Amino acid sequence: MLLLSHGGAWANEQNQVEPVTPQADAQLEKVTVSARRREEDAQDIPTAMTTLSGAALEDQKIYRLQDLQQVLPSVNVAYSQPRVANIGVRGIGNNQVGEGMEGSAGVYVDNVYLARSGMATFDLLDIEQAEMLRGPQGTLFGKNTTAGVLNISTRKPTFTPERHVEISGGEFGYFQTKGSVSGPLTDNLAGRVSAYRTRDDGYVKNGHDGRRFNGGEKEGVRGQLLFEPNEDFSLRWITDYNQEDSTNGILTLLGASDRYRERTRLIGATPVEAGSGKVNIDGRHSINVYQGGTSLEANWKLSSGYTLTSVSAYRYWHFVPHNDADLSDRPATLDSGTEVTTNQYSQEIRLASPLGETFDYVLGAYLYRQNTDSKNGTDYGSLADLYLTGQDRGIYNNVSTRMNAYVDTDSYALFAQGNWHLTDRLDFTAGIRGTYEEKQASVQRFAPTGGAMLSPALQAARNAQLGAFDTGDFGLHSVSPSGLLSLSYRVNDDLLGYASLAHGEKSGAINLAAPVAGFDSDSLVIGPERLNSAELGVKSTWLDRSLQVNANLFWIGVNGYQATTRTMTAASPNPVTIMANAGTVRSRGAELEVTWKPVSGLTLNLNGSYNDVTYLSFKDAPCPGEVTTANATALCDLTGEPVVGASKWIGNANGHYQWNLGNGIQPYLNASYSYRSKTTGTLDNSELSRIDGYGLVNLSGGVRFDAGVGQVDTSIWVRNLTDKTYFLTASAVSNGAYSGSVGSPRMAGVSVRYDF
Repeated sequence: MLLLSHGGAWANEQNQVEPVTPQADAQLEKVTVSARRREEDAQDIPTAMTTLSGAALEDQKIYRLQDLQQVLPSVNVAYSQPRVANIGVRGIGNNQVGEGMEGSAGVYVDNVYLARSGMATFDLLDIEQAEMLRGPQGTLFGKNTTAGVLNISTRKPTFTPERHVEISGGEFGYFQTKGSVSGPLTDNLAGRVSAYRTRDDGYVKNGHDGRRFNGGEKEGVRGQLLFEPNEDFSLRWITDYNQEDSTNGILTLLGASDRYRERTRLIGATPVEAGSGKVNIDGRHSINVYQGGTSLEANWKLSSGYTLTSVSAYRYWHFVPHNDADLSDRPATLDSGTEVTTNQYSQEIRLASPLGETFDYVLGAYLYRQNTDSKNGTDYGSLADLYLTGQDRGIYNNVSTRMNAYVDTDSYALFAQGNWHLTDRLDFTAGIRGTYEEKQASVQRFAPTGGAMLSPALQAARNAQLGAFDTGDFGLHSVSPSGLLSLSYRVNDDLLGYASLAHGEKSGAINLAAPVAGFDSDSLVIGPERLNSAELGVKSTWLDRSLQVNANLFWIGVNGYQATTRTMTAASPNPVTIMANAGTVRSRGAELEVTWKPVSGLTLNLNGSYNDVTYLSFKDAPCPGEVTTANATALCDLTGEPVVGASKWIGNANGHYQWNLGNGIQPYLNASYSYRSKTTGTLDNSELSRIDGYGLVNLSGGVRFDAGVGQVDTSIWVRNLTDKTYFLTASAVSNGAYSGSVGSPRMAGVSVRYDF
């Protein structure tokens, strides 16, 4: 368990602020989580998990999804922009894009499953707590997930007035304002409103015309009502809206094949140095995201101690991109992108038995519907033929192509988990889940428009590459069981040992792309992903509860691992996006989390992981660009090779110290270091897509002091102190080249917060 302390202030009933003073002792506080759909001490739960308090996230200036990997073991966040955002856990689930495929790791916000990880890429606003559970979680959480769950809880409305406002400014034009107001509306109704706005100029400068990318504006608001007429019933209504208008998602050249260099010279382009993090493009680049939703959670305390919970939710997500896909300053590809609209509806019902008996349990039912439409378009420029084929025959020049697709998902599940307290110290846990899922889809590409009149032979070649087709309706259905067996033994009050076996399944997927020439819609259907895992771990506290040490060993086997890649074919010079069941995967390793409070006011945290993630069998795999540019139909054997996006070593360290100078003055310091080793960036295991290992240093310091009826918190901070150039994700582009999304450079700033 990772515990990060916070030295903020809390309002009392008279709306006065009580400053936090160092305690006489140095004991760690207990952390309550809802990982098993009950409120429990995190140290009592026999599973690997990391908990981050909202206050700790604020202290470390972590407010973006991609920054969470700097404080979590065994977690990788592949991020370029909201559509290309995915969480991998223990090396499983590094799938970047796929409207017809769910992530292996699920993301929940206030008990609502999000259809895609990118729906959580808004600023993490007014967070109460974030829990990262590793391993299959289908027997308690609504949607079946195979790799893990990121469970985020926002702060509830309070019946005691709370208000805060914070302003931050920094380099690259960074400016953020956020605030929250909470308090009673009547004796049994409370409300909360939180809002933010973030803008910056971007940190990637375009060599062609001086534009800056990876910047822009984000803003959002969340409103809540909490109705508590008595101690046995509560009703919480949440609605939110977020939007983004930015240049995020700019891709820079990560690795270049010989063909890419030849073709860029052929069209007179000025390519950037591979791996430099620089860009040089002439086309348009922007994204817009509009998203929001509403949820209603009701909790009834029934007779005999039972609790009934209902969570009803609706969410929508609309993504609109414009990309210069050729990464050059010449008109090969003018504009390319996939517009996506997703609507999701969910209903979850849970019944929890009373605690304190020999046997307790949670039963649940989950209904989920998702409708996703995508519109893909590409506008080719006057040099498209030379760039894509090496010959100016007019097949692609000045041609536009459009493709529409949709996928509808219906999911129904029943789940249950029970705990047998065999003795005062020995517990046996068993869980089961059954999921039935249907997916219905269609892909339609329209005839190309524009371009020159061609001879019959060349027109036939254009139609073969860009011609109209319609798959009609097709789909899949599947039944996916999940299960859990766990045995835990409390050696004493401060030491828990556990062993568990789990099985998780994720239903089949659909590739919303054009079928490879010669194949029909059946080639777009991907089989389910099945995972078996075993875990052995301990959770312990020492030195009069000032030291906490949690560790575990794990083994995971995955059959039919679902992944996405882009590959070349003999029929097309363009890389084809494909989904595949990438053979059999094994993940094994160890995780360690240590929290120590040696003296009052000082908290030290260390977590790390070793993940050995390998393809046990992956024959007939897509080949890297170095091979396909010479032989477009080649197939490769990746058996024994590392899995995409899985760093073998991850380590994170953090220290927080706060002291009291008297008169309400409390200085504090934060320092953190995050390291991850090198990883392969794409499924084809190309040397050109390797992401080098890197370490990041973040520092902050400030002082809290009383002011009027509240408390002021002023701080200075710097992220990526050493100005390390690093990449968050990689992808294949034309001509055997690979692009990457570069992380944020060194950035310093100041923040001022007022709680009152």
